[in-house]
Order: sequence, then structure tokens, then C-alpha cells
Amino acid sequence: MAFDASSVISSLQREQLIPDILPATLTAADFTVPLSISFPTGAEAKLGNELKVPATQDRPTVAFAAEDGKTYTLAMLDPDAPTRDGPIYRSFRHWVLPGLSATKQAKDVVEQDVSPWRPPGPRPASGVHRYTFLLFEEPQGGIVVPQGAAEWGSQLEERRSWDAVKFGEQFGLKLVGVNFFLVRAE
Repeated sequence: MAFDASSVISSLQREQLIPDILPATLTAADFTVPLSISFPTGAEAKLGNELKVPATQDRPTVAFAAEDGKTYTLAMLDPDAPTRDGPIYRSFRHWVLPGLSATKQAKDVVEQDVSPWRPPGPRPASGVHRYTFLLFEEPQGGIVVPQGAAEWGSQLEERRSWDAVKFGEQFGLKLVGVNFFLVRAE
């Protein structure tokens, strides 16, 4: 099946990820890299399908068509922390992994996690959460997130209120791929 970037935009707009976390200026032309997310349980993110919490607890396999010579940063966030109606901690940072390439995919580089994998865990009765994966192309030469930067904080309180778009701007990253899934809190 061919990659349809217009369906990416439609899905982001339908679930209001545009404009909740991504700028309304994005167009289908911005999304050039299909991003596949699959969990060891067999569950897959498919631009807004609903998954169960137990199916998403282990670090997923991330696949994308990386261009030779380019590196990428993957980020996962929950813009609905603690709830979609009251996202006072928008966005909760679940994972930041820089330095991905055609030869170094996410399944291979645990030691490169800046923010280690934290699985979905919505509070009981907090409604539907939109767990979002963003793939950024890094500038030539890659990026180094300095020790002490907010992204290194792994405690619950340190992961709150993270702005992936500002992070991208700070490091000269270009958003090229996205995928997401929904989880309804028990």
C-alpha cells in the first residue's frame, strides 16, 4: 500500500493533534516518511486506532524508510495529561531517542535513549489519550542533547509539560513522520 500523506494530515486534524500539539501550518508535503509502530503483543499504531493499555507496555519496534546518510530523532508523547479536557501537563514525554539511521533503528539502540521508554499509563477514568510518535530529521551531523537538558529527566514530574515542537526548533529538527494510537483509560 502506498504512503498517503494526506491521510496523515486528515487523521491529525480529526483527532485535533493539529492544532493541540502540532502547528496548523503543516501540510501533507511535510510528511515524507511513513512511520510504523508495532508492539511485541502484535498491536500496531495506525493513525488513531484504539489499543488497550496491556498491549502497549513493552517498547515498540519502530520502522521507517531512513535515507542513507541522514539521522533522525523519535519522540513519543501524551498530549492528554492528565486528561484531554484538562491537559495541564500537556505534553507528557514518554520517549526521546536521537541518532536513528538506516542502520541504527529504535530496536537496536536502547543506550541512546535520552528519555527512556515509559509505557502508556493513563489515570483511571481519565478518558481517551492520544499517544503520539513524532519522527524528526536531524540536521547534518546529528544532534547532542546536553546532559542537564529537560529531556534527560526521567522522573514523572520531569516529564510533564514538554513541548516537542520547541524541542525540534531548539535542535534544528524537521518533522517528517508521525503516527499515533488512542488508549481509553480504564
